[in-house]
Amino acid sequence: MMNLILIFILYLIRAYSLLLVIYALLSWFPGAYDSKFGQFVLRAVEPLIRPFRRFNLVLGGIDWTVWVVMIVLNLITDWIYRLF
Repeated sequence: MMNLILIFILYLIRAYSLLLVIYALLSWFPGAYDSKFGQFVLRAVEPLIRPFRRFNLVLGGIDWTVWVVMIVLNLITDWIYRLF
């Protein structure tokens, strides 16, 4: 039963990582965040990204926040694998 829960958590992290990639890609298209899909992605991703925005991860005119959040999620995934 515990393995099933861990697999579910790992799939959720993978799905959230995919949402982060979609969030980053939407930034390339003007008005993409105004669509229903864009609003869904914003509501899903912003709660996790917001705390990282305090670190001002803009370098060379590029916001690296999404990339840093994805690294943190990968570290959590790795930690889960090592723990169990």
